[in-house]
Amino acid sequence: MHGMECRFRFQREVAEVAGKGIGKGTRSMSASAAKIWREVPFGTIVSHSAFGPRFSGSAYADDGNIATLRTTDLDDDGRISYETMPLAVLNEDRFANHLLNVGDLVITRSGTCGIAAVFEGFNLPVLPGAFLIRFRLNDSAESRFYRYYFNAPLGRQNILSVARGAVQQNLNITSVEALRVPLPPLSEQRHIVNLLSAYDDLIENNRRRMALLEDAARQLYREWFVRLRFPGHEHTRITNGVPEGWEQKRLGDVSDCVGGGTPSTSVSNYWDNGDVTWVTPTDVTRNENLVLLDSGKKITEAGLQNSSAKIVPAHSVLMTSRASVGFFAVAGREVCTNQGFISVVAHDRTLWPYFLFHLSERVEEIRSMGSGSTYPEVSRGKFREFELLLPKHSLSAAFGKQATDLLSHIRILKQQNEKLRAARDLLLPRLMSGEIAV
Repeated sequence: MHGMECRFRFQREVAEVAGKGIGKGTRSMSASAAKIWREVPFGTIVSHSAFGPRFSGSAYADDGNIATLRTTDLDDDGRISYETMPLAVLNEDRFANHLLNVGDLVITRSGTCGIAAVFEGFNLPVLPGAFLIRFRLNDSAESRFYRYYFNAPLGRQNILSVARGAVQQNLNITSVEALRVPLPPLSEQRHIVNLLSAYDDLIENNRRRMALLEDAARQLYREWFVRLRFPGHEHTRITNGVPEGWEQKRLGDVSDCVGGGTPSTSVSNYWDNGDVTWVTPTDVTRNENLVLLDSGKKITEAGLQNSSAKIVPAHSVLMTSRASVGFFAVAGREVCTNQGFISVVAHDRTLWPYFLFHLSERVEEIRSMGSGSTYPEVSRGKFREFELLLPKHSLSAAFGKQATDLLSHIRILKQQNEKLRAARDLLLPRLMSGEIAV
């Protein structure tokens, strides 16, 4: 689908959501007529709560009898990635009181704390991890309503107000249950959930489309450069697995490998009101596909100038190079990174799609290059020596054009999802304040 068609379809879909949500079953109210719902301590609508239990890492096994839900299996919208949950061999009776029931609300309590999700069921028993808190709500509350509440800006601000910790914020059950939250009638909670889920349905549909587009680009790479069924392969001599005209090159000969840095956190002028996109590994590991549009944190120009962080151009290939090595993204704009990255800037700008997919296909080789006693790290010096097979320019350019088109559609869909999330999160406080009646 062309970009213009994508935009028109998006506008139609949002209009349909608006028609279903705002036009039917809701109505604007004057300030004097606005309905004010009572607020209650969150604990008064919780029937049971518990931290996720700890167990030995040796229990993890591919043939495990219990699935384990980690904070990394939740995205920022509170969507659970059931397919990435690892399995463990555990005594089900021992952990029975911790297992999730359908409808349980879970909230991350450490790291990126305050993200709420609702467990929808799985084909195995599921145990929440140690950095999650499980809340089982009583009959006066709809757990999906409170998932929306805590993930929206006003709810996130509320829950983060009780997070503690200078280096890494943490939540505890007592402080979360003391929070005052709105309690509409149950029927209105459910109606609000139905309105907001219309946005989520569009977001999820776009996610599926993005996954298909990325897979199409990856399959094209494999067809041409792994299976060697590229255009004209029938007439190309192949010697020892290398097509005629292809060259073995070191990565450092055909690109710049750029490191990153972190401004001093003790200098507020390096961070406050910053507008320089500063990427951390979390931005990439939590990114839902290879296209990265933004970062969770920003730095100022002063922070950039007074650190080893360096600006790299749009379409630079970002690779995490320490601890969690070998996660990739392509920068959707000019960015800089922290020291946990090597950014690959192709000398020939048509080569970045080839580098992106070639390097991500060889991730195990790259990880084996890591060294370090505390955590593995791939050095820039060693990475520059990494050898790759470079196709003839006409072929890599043809692949680059097709892959760029596919990734550009992903970019459009991601931007649409950002707008949908913004519209949904603007709608939520209006629904809760009574400005829009349900």
